[in-house]
Amino acid sequence: MSSPFSTLTVESARGVLAVTLNRPDAYNAFNEQMSVELAAAFKNAQRDDAVRCVLLTGAGKAFCAGQDLKEIEGSYQDGGQPLDFGAHLRRRFNPLVSRIRTLEKPVIAAVNGVAAGAGASLAFACDLRIAARTAYFTMAFAGIGLVPDSAATLTLLQHVGYSKAIELCWLGEKLGAEEAARLGLVNKVVEPEQLADAARELAERLAAMPTRALGLTKRALNKAWVESLEDQLEYEAFLQQTAGQTSDHREGVRAFLEKRRPKFSGT
Repeated sequence: MSSPFSTLTVESARGVLAVTLNRPDAYNAFNEQMSVELAAAFKNAQRDDAVRCVLLTGAGKAFCAGQDLKEIEGSYQDGGQPLDFGAHLRRRFNPLVSRIRTLEKPVIAAVNGVAAGAGASLAFACDLRIAARTAYFTMAFAGIGLVPDSAATLTLLQHVGYSKAIELCWLGEKLGAEEAARLGLVNKVVEPEQLADAARELAERLAAMPTRALGLTKRALNKAWVESLEDQLEYEAFLQQTAGQTSDHREGVRAFLEKRRPKFSGT
């Protein structure tokens, strides 16, 4: 059966949905088609119980170079209609980032090369980032007179704090993988030739864990950013009640008592 996607490659095995941005000649920059297809891939991941972790990477030399400016160059020619960036974001990028952040399954970005502009925002929206030593990030928005989008103003603040976040956003300088790891933006740095295997190993490890508990933990951490202590304590109690009713919780307790490795089903 032919792939339903023309700008992505998607493979599913051992509980991991591997999604590869596949516009290498354009450094995997976003065009209309890729935005639509990536949103569809994450929607499918949300609905498919066999998918217990999503692994996102890029083909070729780049992870994602952000918006493909060639697609919108007509807006900058004489007589061109100015692009409504607000509508552009609300239609294309905001739903995608929201789906990644609310997907109650782990999402890993395997950053194989440059992640620029919205491409960096996409990586920051994922739950975990593993990067090749040669990869780098750049918030390229200010260089073209724009504001960071696709939730980068929030995720950067969460990861690195205000002072470093505004430095990265204003100056747009390259942030190498090792420095990104030191700041807490990247979880692990590996040699380029080791990236695929290391990312797959991490994804399969997460896919074998209790998916519902991981998803509820993600939900709690997302909510904690805007909640008071009292509200967060109550929300944790609600989520713990939910987690305590899952099959994986019962399996985890039985395995502990029986001194064996648990076999989680994701339910």
